[in-house]
Amino acid sequence: MIGGGSWATAIIKMLSDNIKEKEIYWWMRSTEAIAHIQKYHHNPNYLSSVEIRLPENHISDNIKEIIRQAEYVVLNVPAAFLKESLAEVTAEDLKGKKIVSAIKGIVPDENQIIGEFMHDKYQIPLEDILVISGPCHAEEVALEKLSYITIASMNVDTAQNFAKLLNTRSIKTNVSDDIFGTEYAAVLKNIYAVASGICHGLGYGDNFQAVLISNAIREINSFVNAVHPITRDIMESAYLGDLLVTAYSQFSRNRTFGNMIGKGYTVKSAQLEMNMVAEGYYAARCMHFINKKYKVEMPISRAVYAILYEKHSPQIEMRLLTEQLN
Repeated sequence: MIGGGSWATAIIKMLSDNIKEKEIYWWMRSTEAIAHIQKYHHNPNYLSSVEIRLPENHISDNIKEIIRQAEYVVLNVPAAFLKESLAEVTAEDLKGKKIVSAIKGIVPDENQIIGEFMHDKYQIPLEDILVISGPCHAEEVALEKLSYITIASMNVDTAQNFAKLLNTRSIKTNVSDDIFGTEYAAVLKNIYAVASGICHGLGYGDNFQAVLISNAIREINSFVNAVHPITRDIMESAYLGDLLVTAYSQFSRNRTFGNMIGKGYTVKSAQLEMNMVAEGYYAARCMHFINKKYKVEMPISRAVYAILYEKHSPQIEMRLLTEQLN
């Protein structure tokens, strides 16, 4: 496991239910958090109710040593910090490893989804890349509320093998061969959750939210079909379900961030108050540039970009958007 956030903690919990704890290795940047977990057996910063009892030498700030021990390398750091986190890692370190992305974002500057970045930068074969998709919030995993996860890989057998490691009494898993569609959909749903939050902050009601999100799933469908035109059902949980939970849930940090923007916060003040990364903020900019290639009509995504990066008025942008939706 690479990363120390809420999803990393949730995945550690799922894995601990199915495999021996001595088979799990966890890299974290913070030596203080490592010491806390070793002494008190819970993450001090995220999902602190989850008990963690890994062997002392299985939690480390030595990323190369953690990767050396692993068969599956699960990435769970914000996309904006992925390059920094992997700065010491070489293609040789990752040779023969299965790379699992639990990151719902795009690598800035590169404007690539995680799978593309790992394939190009570290020569990971596409068949060895897996994507964890929702609909699933880490907070509900910690509460052991029934949740569903989709594991995507071009090699369905690989997806099924990893899915078995996450299956618990409260987690049901599905598999998919659509690594590009599920990953882009996971990126886009964060942008639409920001839009949903902005509208809520501006005072729009549930009726408009329903129209907004029904249009959002059409935007996702149009974009993923342009990028990777295969047979897929956009109404499946990995696409529509993930969008719905991110746009509506009280646990959605992207919706929370958008709500603050709608209420008049600046981007910087909202980020400081949240003290968490809202992937939709970075994704809005990346998708703006990626879509210059595909030229898909995406008015909601474009409105979010205009508000966050061109400093357009949320009131005016959303009023204009209401004339374009149906």
